[in-house]
This record gives sequence, structure tokens and C-alpha cells, in this order.
Amino acid sequence: MIRVLLVDDQSLLRMGFRLILDAEPDMEVVGEAGDGAAGVGMVAALEPDVVLMDVRMPGMDGIQATGAIVAAGTAAKVLILTTFDLDQYVFAGLQAGASGFLLKDAPPTELLAAIRTVAAGEAVLAPTATRRLIDQFMPLMPGPNTRPQPDTVLSELTARERSVFALLAAGRSNREIATELHVSEGTVKIHVGRILAKLNLHDRIQAVVLAYESGLITPGS
Repeated sequence: MIRVLLVDDQSLLRMGFRLILDAEPDMEVVGEAGDGAAGVGMVAALEPDVVLMDVRMPGMDGIQATGAIVAAGTAAKVLILTTFDLDQYVFAGLQAGASGFLLKDAPPTELLAAIRTVAAGEAVLAPTATRRLIDQFMPLMPGPNTRPQPDTVLSELTARERSVFALLAAGRSNREIATELHVSEGTVKIHVGRILAKLNLHDRIQAVVLAYESGLITPGS
């Protein structure tokens, strides 16, 4: 059973999400919070598997709450809710350790799939959407003189791991990476695990963030 915590200051939205999630046999809404601070406290008390997190809320916002949840070292994964007019917040959310982002107007099937994906330890990463978002986030990124250099980022990786990392950072799935490199999905999974460990990354989303911050991948590439 996937335990979900809803954190959103709009009660009608929380009600809608609860109706959708409670209708699923493998999901259970364990609590609701109307702001980030309450959400952080409820994560500690209820130990949810997934936190569905709004961005704009009174007091502690969703970005700050995400950072606090991740810093606490809990097993909860954070799925950030956003709209395209709030894209400027998404990059900060991913830097804070969120496991993905989802549009608020996404159909129920996408919402449910995203929650299951995040609960399984994967990141919700749509390559096309990610590239569009990163284009907008470039002004928020560190300047060229403060970014880690690609050679520094990759120095801990083997040649094969570098190839896998480049494809992973471009938003490719394990299956797509396996096809392109002519290896099995199991082999790719092992490489991805080692890459994340060596680079001290939380998940695949953070790999994308690091790749853009270091200049390894640039918008439009």
C-alpha cells in the first residue's frame, strides 16, 4: 500500500486528489496539510511513502518544505505540483531534493502513474518538459565561474559510466540507454546506481540538475 500525504493550501484540490487516490486499491491518503510547516511535521508523524507537494503556500512554501523533508533523512519521496506559470520554482524544488514534478492539471492516470513511479524509488522525468523547464531556469543557475566543471563532475566515473550518465542526464529511460549502448537493462540499472552513489545524488532528477549546472548538457542540446 502506497501511503500518500497531501500538502496544498487549497482544500478543494486536496479533496479532489483524495477522491482519486482513495479509489485506488494500492493507495491510501494518510493525511492532509495546508502549508509546508504542517506538512513537514506530518511526514515525521505519519511516515508517508509519497508527499504530493504544492509550491505556493502561506508560511513555509513547498520548496522549503521539500528541503526540510529531504534533510531529515526520511524515506518519504516528494512529488512537486506545478503549473507552467510557476516554472521558476521547479528547478529550486529539484535542487531541494524532490523526486519529480507534475502539472496540476495532469489527468488522473498521469497523477497515479507518477505517484507509483516515485514510490518505487524512480524519478518522474519527462525529457521534453524537462528541457523546456531548464531553458527557463538558466538565469537561476550559478554563473560559469561558479559551476563545477564537466571534467570535475565526471572524474569519479569510468568511461562506461560517463556514457550512461550523459544519456541518463538527457532524460533517457533505462530501456533506452540499454538499447543505445547495446547492454541489458539490468546492467544499466547497476551503472545508474553506481553513478548516483559516486556523485552523491539523490535520484535521476538530481543527475539532470548536475548535468545542466556543470555545463555537461546545455539547453537545446
